[in-house]
Amino acid sequence: MGPHPAVAAIRLAVRRVLHDVLTEHCERVSRSVGHAAPAHSSSTTSPLHAAPSGEQPLVLVACSGGADSMALASALAFEARKLSVRAGGITVDHGLQDGSDLRAAEVAARLTAMQLDPVEAIAVRVGREGGPEAAARDARYAALDDAAERHGAAAVLLGHTRDDQAETVLLGLARGSGIRSLSGMAAVSGAAGRYRRPFLQLDRQTARKACMVQSLPVWDDPHNADPAYTRSRLRHEGLPALEKALGKGVVEALARTAQLSRDDADALDTWAADVDSSVRDDAGRLECAKLYALPPAVRRRVLRRAAIEAGAPAGSLFARHVEEVDRLITSWRGQGAINLPGRVEARRQGGRLVIRQG
Repeated sequence: MGPHPAVAAIRLAVRRVLHDVLTEHCERVSRSVGHAAPAHSSSTTSPLHAAPSGEQPLVLVACSGGADSMALASALAFEARKLSVRAGGITVDHGLQDGSDLRAAEVAARLTAMQLDPVEAIAVRVGREGGPEAAARDARYAALDDAAERHGAAAVLLGHTRDDQAETVLLGLARGSGIRSLSGMAAVSGAAGRYRRPFLQLDRQTARKACMVQSLPVWDDPHNADPAYTRSRLRHEGLPALEKALGKGVVEALARTAQLSRDDADALDTWAADVDSSVRDDAGRLECAKLYALPPAVRRRVLRRAAIEAGAPAGSLFARHVEEVDRLITSWRGQGAINLPGRVEARRQGGRLVIRQG
C-alpha cells in the first residue's frame, strides 16, 4: 500500500524540484570540467544517482515549524535519501514573540531528527522599514541568503502554497501595482534561481493533511490569525467572503491568474530589454521621442529599468513613481525633476530623459 495521497502529492512536488536542481548541478559540473551536458539531459528523466558525494548539491528547506514547511521538510528528507542530494534545514527566529528562541530550537531539533544536515536556528533582528510584515520578510530572506552562501547551497525550498499565492495576487490587486504584482510568487526566484517553491500548485489543506497522517507536530504562528496583519485579515475574512459571494474555486482562479500574469509580464519585460538600446542616443541617453513611440506597457518598463540602474531600490520603486516619470514623456509641460527612491531624480533636458542619483 502506497503513502497517503497528501503525502504522495507533496513528495512528488519536491521530487520534481530536486530533479531540476540535480540537472542544473550536473550541467554546471560538466561546464566546469569542459564537457558539454548530454543533449538528451532533462529534468523529466530518471533520478541522477551518479554524482560523487563530494559533488552532491546541498538543498536547504526554510522551516518555521508550521504545517506547510514541516510537510516540505519531511518530503525533502524522504526524497533526498533516494537521490544524489544532501538535505539541510534552516529555521529563522524573528524574536517577535516570547519564547521564540525555544520554538526555533525545537524546530531545529525536529529537522535534525529527520536526519537533515546541516541544521541551523538563526536569530534575526527585525527592523521597521515597510511595516512589520515586510520588515520580517526582509530579515528572514537576508538570513536565508547568508545561510545559503555559507553552506554553498544549490537551492532553498520554501513552503508557499496555492493559498499563499492567491493571497499575494489579491494584495497586489489592492495595491494597484500592475501586472507584475498580479503575477504573485515565482516557482523559481532569487539570485541564480536560489529559491524554489514546490507547493504553489498544492493547497494548504494538503500540506496540513500530510503532517497529520505522518504524525508530524506543527506550530501555528499566532501572527497568522492576528487581525493587525493585512495578510491575516485577507486569509480569515477577505478570501472567505469572496468564496461566499462567488462560490468555491476562487483560490484556484487567483493562482491561474498569477501564472497568466507572470507569462505576460515576462514577455513585456523581454520586449523592454530588447528595445532599450534602440531608444538611446550615441551617449546612452534616453530619447524622449523614441520613448513616446513605444507602447505604454513597454515604455514604463524601460523607465523602471533605467531608474533601478541609476540606483533606485527596486522594492521601493512603485507604479506611481514610474507614472510620474512617464508624464515627462507623454505630458511634457515644462515640469521639473521627479524625485525617486534612492535619491534618484528624473529630468527632461533637450529632448532627452536624464535619470541619475542626486
